[in-house]
Amino acid sequence: MAASSNSAQAGADRWHAVTAGFLGWTLDAFDFFVVIFLFDVLAEHFHVSKAQIVLSVTATLAMRPFGALIFGMLADRYGRRRPLMANVIFFSAIELLCGFAPNYTFFFILRMLFGIGMGGEWGVGASLAMEHAPVRWRGVLSGILQSGYSIGYLLAAIAARVILPNLGWRWMFWAGALPALLALYIRTKVPESEAWQQHRVARTIDGPRIAWQNKALVAYMVALMFLMNCLSHGTQDLYPTSSSISTTSLRTPSRTSPCSTTWARSPAQSSLDCFRRRLAAAIACWRHWRCPSPSCIGGPSDRVC
Repeated sequence: MAASSNSAQAGADRWHAVTAGFLGWTLDAFDFFVVIFLFDVLAEHFHVSKAQIVLSVTATLAMRPFGALIFGMLADRYGRRRPLMANVIFFSAIELLCGFAPNYTFFFILRMLFGIGMGGEWGVGASLAMEHAPVRWRGVLSGILQSGYSIGYLLAAIAARVILPNLGWRWMFWAGALPALLALYIRTKVPESEAWQQHRVARTIDGPRIAWQNKALVAYMVALMFLMNCLSHGTQDLYPTSSSISTTSLRTPSRTSPCSTTWARSPAQSSLDCFRRRLAAAIACWRHWRCPSPSCIGGPSDRVC
């Protein structure tokens, strides 16, 4: 009886961890993609060119590695839960402040700071989720977890359709502060990772030292993610304003594209449980190169296939 109860609790803990990771990535992506649908509005409001607003997106992405390093080191030293809660509260607070931005300079600095939070969420959230997940399910669960990014894009497109015309652009950012409530869910429902408890580092600096000892693998993963992000961000970030079609009209494909991406990712990731992981990743990259459609990496494309 006790064994059955412990097994049920362990199962619930796993799903709480995966849910927290999924929601964190979804809401983080929503906060990022809000700007994508506001290029014209923000440029007009701050009296700057659209290129300068696009530059704020570049600044956000450029700061992501720093966030990954900072929060990754904290997660190795202090566990996954507390840094993840701090990260969620951090990027939610920055998003809230974006809605109060009085000028472009202030807005640009806030988007740089948001990049630190955005970079920290994925690594810590994915670690927490995957360390709780059963080994045999990690392939498909990683796909579900990653699909949160597409769901965040979808929510941003819906917000641009519903919130923007009725309440204005500031409410788009204020709505992005709601993820702070996720910290309460993590605090009450998600247990600490047993894997971290068994392999916790004694000092914050030990994480980078271990990474340096495995520098070839780290370099390989950095290069892989660099190329995959070139494929995805190279299309999806500018799609709503890349055509002569009105922004309102483009919100429809911007909503449907994340849907197809979400449906595609789970079976694609489940194939990792059957085939070699590097081979599956190579096939996905080749498919996206041949036709960069939403079903491969996640970015809508201007090409007709």
